[in-house]
Amino acid sequence: MLLLDFINVGNGDSALIREMEDGRQVFAMLVDCGHDCLARDDHPPLNDQRSCRIYAGDFLKKQGVTHLDILLLTHFHRDHIGGLSRVLEAVTVDELIASYIPPADSAPLEPDGDNGLPKAARNLLRCVDMYARALREHPGRIRTMTQIPGDRMEVRQLTPSLKMHILCGEPALYPRQKEVYDAAFRGVRDHYDLVHWGKSMNVSSLRQRLFYHGKEIMLGGDAYAHMWETESITPCDILKVPHHASLSSTTRKLLSMLQPKTAVVSVAAGRPDERPHPYIVSLLQEYVQDLHFTDSVDIPGLVQPVYHESVHLEVE
Repeated sequence: MLLLDFINVGNGDSALIREMEDGRQVFAMLVDCGHDCLARDDHPPLNDQRSCRIYAGDFLKKQGVTHLDILLLTHFHRDHIGGLSRVLEAVTVDELIASYIPPADSAPLEPDGDNGLPKAARNLLRCVDMYARALREHPGRIRTMTQIPGDRMEVRQLTPSLKMHILCGEPALYPRQKEVYDAAFRGVRDHYDLVHWGKSMNVSSLRQRLFYHGKEIMLGGDAYAHMWETESITPCDILKVPHHASLSSTTRKLLSMLQPKTAVVSVAAGRPDERPHPYIVSLLQEYVQDLHFTDSVDIPGLVQPVYHESVHLEVE
C-alpha cells in the first residue's frame, strides 16, 4: 500500500510518500519541507484554535518516521526549503535530490548585511542561505546528495512496485541557476542576475510522476501551467496542484490533459494573495471529483474549512 500525506505546513509544500508492507515501512520519500514559520508575518495571524498546522519535521516525528530513503527538493523558495533544518533534526536521509547542491565549504551568504541589494535579491539570497545553512549545520544526516542536471527526465525505480519520473523545466535554466548560486557563494553580488533568477525560480521547479500498481500520481511543484501544458501529458489519478492553486498554476487545457480524479492544494488558509484563486478552485471543482486543501481554506460558496494535519490518501 502507498500512503500519501500532504502535510498542513500552512504556507508551503511538503508531501510524505511511504510504501507499506504488512504494516511495515519499506520506503519513505519526502518532497519539500515546508516553511520555517507556520504563520508568516505578512499573512493573517494564526489565531484559530482549531488549526492543525504542523512543521514537516514534527509531522515525521509523530508518524514515527526516523529515516527517509529520498528527500527531494523541487526548488529553493522558503516555503519549500525553510523547514529543512527541522526535517534533518528528525530523520536521517539516504539521498538528497535537488537541482542544485551548495558547495561543501559554503560560507554564510549574509543576505541582510549592508550589501546595497534590492529586496528581491536579498530574498533570493535568504532562501539559498537557509538551504545551505541547514545542510551545513546537520553534518552526517544525509548519506549522499544528487544534483539533477535538468537536461532530461530522470527515471527512478524506487521499489519493485513504485517508479518515479522527475520532470524538469527548460534545460537551459539549470546551468544558469548553478552559475548564479555559485557566484553568490564566491561573494559575487550581481543585482540583475539575482533579481532575474529570483523571478525564474518557479519555472525551474521539478515535478514528479509516481507510478504504483497501475495508478499515477502527479506532483506539480510550483511549475506554472504554461510550462507543461504543451507536453505530451497522460492522465493521472492524483494531482498535487501546482503553485498553491494560484491563477497561473492551472488551466482548463492542463486539467483536460491530466484528468485527475483527486486533487490536493497545498496552501495556507487566509492567504492575502488569492492562493488558492477562486477561479482555479471553480475550475478544479469542474474537473475533479475529489478536491482537498491542506489547510482550513474557507471560500464562501466554494470551499468549507476542514481541519487536519495532512490530507491523507491511500493507494492500494
